[in-house]
This record gives sequence, C-alpha cells and structure tokens, in this order.
Amino acid sequence: MPLSAPPPASGQPYVLSASLDNARHLSSLLRAVHFQDHATCFATANGLRVTVEDAKCIQANAFIQAEIFQEFAVQEESVTFRINLSVLLDCLTIFGTGSLPGTTTALRMCYRGYGYPLMLFLEEGGVVTVCKINTQEPDELLDFDFCSTKVVNKIILQSEGLREAFAELDMTSEVLQITMSPDKPYFRLSTFGNAGSAHLDYPRDSDLMEAFHCNQTQTNRYKISLLKPSTKALALSCKVSIRTDAQGFLSLQYMIRNEDGQICFVEYYCCPDEDITEGEL
Repeated sequence: MPLSAPPPASGQPYVLSASLDNARHLSSLLRAVHFQDHATCFATANGLRVTVEDAKCIQANAFIQAEIFQEFAVQEESVTFRINLSVLLDCLTIFGTGSLPGTTTALRMCYRGYGYPLMLFLEEGGVVTVCKINTQEPDELLDFDFCSTKVVNKIILQSEGLREAFAELDMTSEVLQITMSPDKPYFRLSTFGNAGSAHLDYPRDSDLMEAFHCNQTQTNRYKISLLKPSTKALALSCKVSIRTDAQGFLSLQYMIRNEDGQICFVEYYCCPDEDITEGEL
C-alpha cells in the first residue's frame, strides 16, 4: 500500500502530492535523463514531466503519466520547480538499488509550492525515511517546437536494432551521420572514426522496422557526445521513434515498459552539427 499523505505542518496545502507503490518505477526513468545535475519538473493533471538540458543543444524529457501513480493530485493548473536531480535519485534509492525479492520501496511525494522543499516519504520493510530537497527557480527552457506537422521523416524501430548499431559503429567518431530517405539506403547510420568510415543500413522492410514514413532524403550529422546520454533510455526501451524536421533537428522518443507492464516515454531532442558543410555530406 502506498504511504498515506502526511498532513502539512503549516496550514499551507500541498499543490502536488503523489504516491507510488514502487519508487523504482520513477528512479529508473529519471536515471534515463540524468546527464546533468539539475532538472526542471512540470506537474499537471496529466502527470509529471522532468526536463534536463545541456549547452542549449540537447534536451531530454521523461514523461510519467498520472496513471502510473497510485495517487496523483495537482491543485493548480501546473506546478513547476527546478531540483537537483542527483540528490533526488540518491533519495529515491536510499534503501539501495537491489532490494530483496518481493520487497519494494513505497514513495509519497509532496510539494507545497514556490519556495518550499520537495518532500519524499519512503517506506520499505516498515522503516520510513523522510527527505527534504530544496527547490529552485526554474530556468527558461529551449522550445524545439517539434510538432507533428513539422516532421519531415519518421521511422519506428525496435530498440534492439539501435542497441546493436551503437555497439557496432565506431564511437571514436565525433559525429553520427543519419540518412533518412524514401529510396535506398532508406535509413543509414554512419560514423567516421579512427578506423575509417562505417555504415549501417536498415531496409524499409527490415524485421526491426515497425513504421517507415520518409517524405524526402535528409542527411544530418549530430555530435556523438550529445547523443551518448540517450543510450541510458535506449537500454530500457522496447521501441524508438526517430523523427527529423526540415532544419534537421532530431527527436528520439523511447517507449519504456516498466516491470508492471505500464508504458512511459523518454524523449531526446538534439540540434544538428552546424560545423558540417554541405560539401562534406
């Protein structure tokens, strides 16, 4: 059973309260976007979104729908705060990451609003730990404006196909080149490392390809250092949607099924590498 809500110490009501039978469902998703210390959290009636950015070039979003929680209540239209993600993960795994079989850590999360800490109540085996994490003023975040009407090319792959690709390609390369085309090679990943160029092609009728919607040929390069953080989400996922818009911005949306069979999503947005000229493609 999830922990019951502790009454606010002051008369101030909670603007956000949520409970989970298994805190690991939350910590595994947050770990998938943990490539910077700080994150911005957005809570609405639909659920929780946790956003992490680096160098105004890459943005990751973890979406935890309200249905994932045993209880999820937001008293305002939206609740936003910035938090130290490293500290939050340390608190969520305070009982350790390898619980005994059959034991889970129950979580109760409460937030009173601007200027207040995020409060975590964690219970495992009858032991309750209370954590208070200071919140901060949220930063203004990048808007990649990646709406479906602006998508030029989109494919959906089984994640094992992309995991194999990252294992085979030369990661000494500074960039990953992605070609998406309605004609051959359809979907190609290329690297240019110490051992020379390497290419990996996926035909549109590949067993790994679940959907293929390419309207025009696009070839873009992305810094591998920016894409590497997304491999955490790739490792957890079962499917990945790869989309590009007319400017070459990349969206990687990972579908993640937790141990209870519930579906969550982690999405990475990445800018193309502007140092590459057309003549080099």
